[in-house]
Amino acid sequence: MTLMKSLMGAAAAVALTAGAALAEPALIFDLGGKFDKSFNEAAYNGAKRWADETGNSFREIELQSEAQREQALRRFAEAGANPVITMGFAMADPLSAVAADYPDTKFVAVDVTWLDAPNIRQIGFAEHEGSYLVGMLAALASKSGTVGFVGGMDIPLIRHFGCGYAQGAKAVNPDVKIIANMTGTTPAAWNDPVKGSELTKAQISQGADVVYAAAGGTGVGVLQTAADEGVLSIGVDSNQNHLHPGKVLTSMLKRVDVAVYDAMTAGENLETGVFTLGLAEEGVGYALDNNNAPLISDEMKAAVDDARQKIIDGEVNVVSYYENDSCPALSF
Repeated sequence: MTLMKSLMGAAAAVALTAGAALAEPALIFDLGGKFDKSFNEAAYNGAKRWADETGNSFREIELQSEAQREQALRRFAEAGANPVITMGFAMADPLSAVAADYPDTKFVAVDVTWLDAPNIRQIGFAEHEGSYLVGMLAALASKSGTVGFVGGMDIPLIRHFGCGYAQGAKAVNPDVKIIANMTGTTPAAWNDPVKGSELTKAQISQGADVVYAAAGGTGVGVLQTAADEGVLSIGVDSNQNHLHPGKVLTSMLKRVDVAVYDAMTAGENLETGVFTLGLAEEGVGYALDNNNAPLISDEMKAAVDDARQKIIDGEVNVVSYYENDSCPALSF
C-alpha cells in the first residue's frame, strides 16, 4: 500500500530523519495546494501513477509560505530523498542555494531552465505552442469575435502562455479582440478564485465569449464563472474539461504529470541538464474527451491538428514571449 508522507513542522522533521536510509523520491508542491485542479495536481497525478504502478512511496509537502522553500529542500536532501522534485519558477533561488551542498542528490526543477548546477534536471515547456492551438479553438468557437485571457501571477511565464494564445486566435481571425488581465503580482495570484471570477465577469461585460485561464487555482473561479454566465472557458495544465462538462471548450495540457512520473521512474539514475517539452515531445497539447467533444467540430479539430503538425515541422513559427520580452500579438 502506498504511503505518502507529508513534511509538516517539527514532527515531520523527526520522521524524515528517522527514514533517512530510504532513498524515496520527494515532491515539493508550489503554493496553491496539491489539489489546485491544475499545475500542482498534474504533478501529484504523475507521482501517484508512479506509486500505484511500482508499489513504492514518495514524500511530499504542500508549501504554505515562501520561507518553507529552502527548508523543505534541505530537509528532504538530508533525509536521503532522491530525487527531490520541485514545482514552479519560484524554486530557482532556493535550488541555487541548496543544490551544491548536496552533490549526491538529484534535484528536478519544473518550470526552471536557467540554473548552472550539475545535479539538477531542469524542465521547461513550450507553453506558447500549446496555447497557440487553444487560441485557434477560442477564435473558431467565438461568436462575438472577442476572447479573453486571465493569467495568474504577472511573470514572463504567464505572458508566454498569453502570447501563444493571441497568435493562435489571430491566425484564425486577424480581427479578433483579445482582452488580457493578470490576477496579481505576488504568489497569492495562483490561489484567488474570487479575483478570477471578477476578472472573468469584467471580460464578459466587454464581449468575451471564450476565456482562457492560465492561473493555477485561480482558474477554478474563471471556469466556474464562465459556466454560470453562459460562455465557454479553456482550462490549463491538467485536463479540466470535466469540471464543467459542455462548458469548457478545451484545456491546454502541460504534461507536468509525465515530467514527474519520468523523474521518479529514473530515480537516482536521473539524467540532469535542461530539457524543453513542446508539441513534438507531446509535452503540451489540447484536451479532447467526451466532456467537450460536442463543442469541437471535425473542421475545428482538423484545422488545429494541421497547425500542430506545421509547428512541429517548422512551417509555422509561434513567437516566444521570451525572445524579446514582448508580444506583438497582445498587449498586457
